[in-house]
Amino acid sequence: MRIHRLLLSALIVCCSSSALADTAIRFALDWRFEGPAAPYFVAIDKGYYKDEGLDVTIDAGASSVEPINRVATATYQMGFADINSLIKYRDNPKNPPVRAVMMVYDTPAFSIVTLKDKGITKPKDLEGKVLGAPAPDGAYAQWPIFVDANGIDASKVRIENIGFPVREPMLAQGRVDAITGFWFSSFMNLKANGVKDEDIVVLLLRDYGVDLYGNAILANPEFMQNHPEAVKGFVRATIKGIQDTIKDPESAIDSLMKRNAIANRDVELQRLKMSLERNFVTDDVKKNGLGDVDMQRLEKSIEQIGLTFDYTNKPKAGDIFTAEFLPAREERLVD
Repeated sequence: MRIHRLLLSALIVCCSSSALADTAIRFALDWRFEGPAAPYFVAIDKGYYKDEGLDVTIDAGASSVEPINRVATATYQMGFADINSLIKYRDNPKNPPVRAVMMVYDTPAFSIVTLKDKGITKPKDLEGKVLGAPAPDGAYAQWPIFVDANGIDASKVRIENIGFPVREPMLAQGRVDAITGFWFSSFMNLKANGVKDEDIVVLLLRDYGVDLYGNAILANPEFMQNHPEAVKGFVRATIKGIQDTIKDPESAIDSLMKRNAIANRDVELQRLKMSLERNFVTDDVKKNGLGDVDMQRLEKSIEQIGLTFDYTNKPKAGDIFTAEFLPAREERLVD
């Protein structure tokens, strides 16, 4: 009987230890559960986070800036946000030292989107036109850099402040000549407004001198310090989720659809494929693997952001990004 009690006690201790092994991570997305978010759900469904001893929950967001505050306040341990907004955030030394631990959009989704009949095929063609831009839009925030890099006479472009929900409808209706936005979202929203693929023109800002990085995974500073293995595990599992998504986006989108039953599968699959092709997987990523950044390029982007923002305590690249939580390059390569 005593042996049975000892065995039962040992089993309880073992099970309790196993239950405690999973570290909880609340992860804040930048936007709704749409195609580009599929890799995180793939990592959940295939048990990649669980294998790392993590209990991950994912919440939608309202902008690519919002997760920075969510992570800074430790409401969320990790999040997905615009690294350029993080650079501005870190300019204030009173803010918590949030850092990016993995780059996701090696090329940002920032773009100018227009229609073929507007005759805008290059940046200078925007002169004399009306540009619809929501004031808090991440792409619009880079407008001064775009203007400087392309010699645009900004006085000849009329900026109309429009809301996110009416941005694409106003372009489709001809009420503005072009809009700023994340290219894959604006593209799909225009299609939903009856515009044909071949009539949509996208000027990706990075193709026109705006050499910035895009959205990255951020971590709360105290969480990084107290749970470094959990951060490493989250990054490693997410990379596996992205690699699987690249190999088989059709299956990956099923993981997303489980969480967003009202979404249109074909729309989200196309949105995912578009983001994989131009934002996730670039020439640099093919060469160096997922997740890392070129610190010299990041320093240059900090300088470029100085055209849009008056620094008082300009951060360095090392204040913004750390590669210490990334697995070896061989584990991060894409086919």
